[in-house]
Amino acid sequence: MPTTLLQSNLPGLELIHRGKVRDVFALSENRLLIVASDRLSAFDVVLPDPIPGKGEMLTQISNFWFGKTEHLVPNHLLHTPLSDVLPAGTDLKPYEKRAVVTRRLKPVPVEAIARGYIIGSGWKDYQATGSLCGIKLPAGLQQAQQLPEPIFTPSTKAAVGDHDENVSFDAVVAAVGADLAEQVREATLAIYKWAAAYAAERGIIIADTKFEFGTDEHGKLYVMDEMLTPDSSRFWPADQYRVGISPPSYDKQFVRDYLETLDWNKQAPGPNVPAQVIAGTSAKYAEALQRLAGITLD
Repeated sequence: MPTTLLQSNLPGLELIHRGKVRDVFALSENRLLIVASDRLSAFDVVLPDPIPGKGEMLTQISNFWFGKTEHLVPNHLLHTPLSDVLPAGTDLKPYEKRAVVTRRLKPVPVEAIARGYIIGSGWKDYQATGSLCGIKLPAGLQQAQQLPEPIFTPSTKAAVGDHDENVSFDAVVAAVGADLAEQVREATLAIYKWAAAYAAERGIIIADTKFEFGTDEHGKLYVMDEMLTPDSSRFWPADQYRVGISPPSYDKQFVRDYLETLDWNKQAPGPNVPAQVIAGTSAKYAEALQRLAGITLD
């Protein structure tokens, strides 16, 4: 059975960051231990109820994609056995499918987003301005319509409790320099296009996805954190997709749709989520993992 972990506690290891989902610990030799919890964030707010097994599913699908795309962009995984780095006496079971050892990189301070379809905040921006992140789009697009070509639509990296904001490519250049900005854009679109084609063969549309990148001491770019998960992507079943609606999905849009029915201002603290919504969300993550990666968590 999948384990449930709301927050990791590893005495003797230095906790350097507790994010919306992941807990990050420092290791020797410029390495990190990253633990994916079962916390769920929506609208940039961490909700009070965990999704059992979610962190395991996120880690397994990320590891799958990291392996599949390393011919395109190197990634942060080191494949060090967890038993070599967990504190003595730690029960391995809660961590074995949800934790990884990685390179310690310098994060690129941008959310690198690829969009192949117009939905979510992109749809709202397009309705208001006809553009997205400074990119002029064709007139007359409908909700969830496929774009002529995938586009790079970066956003700011918000702190826990704050909201990301879409920004132009020029803003990324101003933040990190032209060379690194171009590397990030090219890597983002290369991974997205490859993964979208792979998923399409398995009956899933990847509408959009978010990557995070980091550089090593030599300035080499790596993709890191998570990759093409239900938390960072919109996965739509191709046989239920149609233009003009927000399609059903294998991702946390299921939770977002529930939260939109509430009288909640999308500020912390988040509301409790009913058991049936938790179960439904877990089932959607599990189906995405099985359909895309052929992995079933027993």
